[in-house]
Amino acid sequence: MKNIPIVVLDFGSQYTQLIARKLRESGVYCEILPYHEDIESIRAKAPQGIILSGGPASVYSQDAYKPHEGIWDLGLPIMGICYGMQLITQHFGGEVIPADHHEYGKAHLSFVQESKIFQGMSDNTVVWMSHGDRANSLPKEFDVIATSDNSPYAAIACEAKQIYAFQFHPEVHHTAQGTLLLKNFAKHICGCESTWNMGSFAKEKIDAIRKQVGDKKVLCGVSGGVDSSVVAALLHEALPKEQLICVFVDQGLLRKDEAIQVQNMFAMLDIELITIDAKEQFISKLAGITDPETKRKIIGETFIEVFDKEAQKHTDVSFLAQGTLYTDVIESISVKGPSKTIKSHHNVGGLPDWMSFELVEPLREIFKDEVRVLGIELGLPRDMIGRHPFPGPGLAIRVMGEVNENALHLIRESDAIMQQELKASGYYDKVWQAFTVLLNVQSVGVMGDNRTYDNTVCVRMVESVDGMTATFAHIPHDVLENISRRIINEIDGINRVVYDISSKPPATIEWE
Repeated sequence: MKNIPIVVLDFGSQYTQLIARKLRESGVYCEILPYHEDIESIRAKAPQGIILSGGPASVYSQDAYKPHEGIWDLGLPIMGICYGMQLITQHFGGEVIPADHHEYGKAHLSFVQESKIFQGMSDNTVVWMSHGDRANSLPKEFDVIATSDNSPYAAIACEAKQIYAFQFHPEVHHTAQGTLLLKNFAKHICGCESTWNMGSFAKEKIDAIRKQVGDKKVLCGVSGGVDSSVVAALLHEALPKEQLICVFVDQGLLRKDEAIQVQNMFAMLDIELITIDAKEQFISKLAGITDPETKRKIIGETFIEVFDKEAQKHTDVSFLAQGTLYTDVIESISVKGPSKTIKSHHNVGGLPDWMSFELVEPLREIFKDEVRVLGIELGLPRDMIGRHPFPGPGLAIRVMGEVNENALHLIRESDAIMQQELKASGYYDKVWQAFTVLLNVQSVGVMGDNRTYDNTVCVRMVESVDGMTATFAHIPHDVLENISRRIINEIDGINRVVYDISSKPPATIEWE
């Protein structure tokens, strides 16, 4: 077993994988393990440091999540984040209590004393808080090294044992110098070297695909989006042409002209593509369905049925490849720790028992921004790599309520206008994701001298790095005005356009 420089024990935080991503940005490889991982397994990986993640539980609860006691005896540097900080505080004799009020959002970190962990960081830097418990008293061996307005113990340390703990989340994008703090822990505290990059990841995944697949065939579901395109490129690189079967399902839930764009794109990549027209099959199953979770599950099950039917037309197909990302995984199920389900994703959770092939998911533990870097590493064109994320269930989850042809027409046309205006204004590449949502809410309007009672469309644009946190994009009013004017003037059935100014959290990026 190769050495794993940093081991992250996952206590269920929605942000755990961001710790790994931030460390990888610094060239330090790490591995996420469940909080209850056996001590011998941890020792066998020969880590140089351990990070205890955040989590939704309370350390003083009767059924609180606890790591193996042996981690404290390894003599390794340890970093605790939020729940991890409270574990450290409690283990070494301090007290943790419920906070007077929950603290969510930005705070300013004030250094109390010098520490190697803060090397190169600026005093009064912005950090991101998200907690309901707090340390009430510290263990005797620990000192306060930083505070914030609402957290007198925002950062604590036992320098002698190289143990550091933070009430805030350095791994999220909104902590301004969080990457530097994690880098300081890995390099200056643990002595790790920068040896990991996306090129080495690509080689590892190509080798892993060859080992997993052998001489069997792989059915690769593609949508034309960044994720599935990168998966197809990895498989194209790893396997002989006759072992790869790329299938594109036009389920009737795509954006305007997207099917043609997908076919042209794969022709340019010299990857053979089988296109299946399944519009009627999907739309008929969604008739009368309004619950978003039910929509997602119906779409996921129907995708599997379509792929299985196609697979039966070929011999020796043993695998199904998907562009599952870690953001999909951690919002759907508890994978390595006790995380909370946010929403189901159609490509997460494994395959039904009746299916005869296994999953190939080479992107399952990386994020969208890393997928883009990987795509460039594999030689994919930048205009493909730069496409905004598009959900697997497609426009079905951008229509509030029942999905029907009229609703799809309204959302498809409004989205096309918004995309055109964003690209014309130069803002398409400045935002992480942009789309429209059909609210299925009607309101009174006036067009000419006539009263209207038509639909409302919401425009959603966000800025993000990894999709785990996001803020609404500050788009110039004239750009928004052009989008609104064109949507109302050019699409019959819409008389009102609104702009979504919520961030993630507490909202998600998609509405359903």
